[in-house]
Amino acid sequence: MSIEVSNLTKIYGTQKAVDHISFNINKGEIVGFLGPNGAGKSTTMKMLTGYLQQDAGDAKVCGIDVKTNTIEAKKKIGYLPEANPLYFEMYVKEYLSFIAGVHSISNEKSVISNIIELVGLQVEQNKKVGQLSKGYKQRVGLAAALIHQPEVLILDEPTSGLDPNQIIEIRNVIKEQGKNKTVLFSSHILQEVQAICDRVIIINRGKIVADDLLSNLQKTGKSLEDIFRGLTANV
Repeated sequence: MSIEVSNLTKIYGTQKAVDHISFNINKGEIVGFLGPNGAGKSTTMKMLTGYLQQDAGDAKVCGIDVKTNTIEAKKKIGYLPEANPLYFEMYVKEYLSFIAGVHSISNEKSVISNIIELVGLQVEQNKKVGQLSKGYKQRVGLAAALIHQPEVLILDEPTSGLDPNQIIEIRNVIKEQGKNKTVLFSSHILQEVQAICDRVIIINRGKIVADDLLSNLQKTGKSLEDIFRGLTANV
């Protein structure tokens, strides 16, 4: 099991942002993590990656407890957060070299060259990160998440800011990576989820309200949008 979540809970003041949720994800699965704004998606992802500590429950990545063995767990994870943190004064190659150094990658030059090609950064590779469009900044973030060949990818709105052609390119990268990695993929673009994901987890007000294969959900005859709205619309 690549991701194991059991009764995971995060409380801010009197609000349970994440309320005793549980799910497991196997290697080779691409799982869409859906929910309205404020539902608890990003908070869950931050706890899984060790950037935020849970108040209760357990989270394991590749069998490693994220809370008690955070550094070892992070080595297994490639994480692209919603607010993609980049050093704008660095050149693209310089930034990726910095990330490669963090992960102690030995064959740095060839790895950086391969990852630049993989995410389609060739044309922009000699620019400063701050000079890039939002879409290309997303590609730099994705390259940084992939550079150490992690077993688990956690992607929070990875196609944000991309044009339609770029979305298709990054979609193909994610699908290819999902063949031998575990991918947890959050997006507000339901069309993207349908194109990329095998399974969908829907969270609302901190609780999981659906967890099923996309193919099973589609058997209901309802669109994913209708299912999503039915489970998350405020009544």
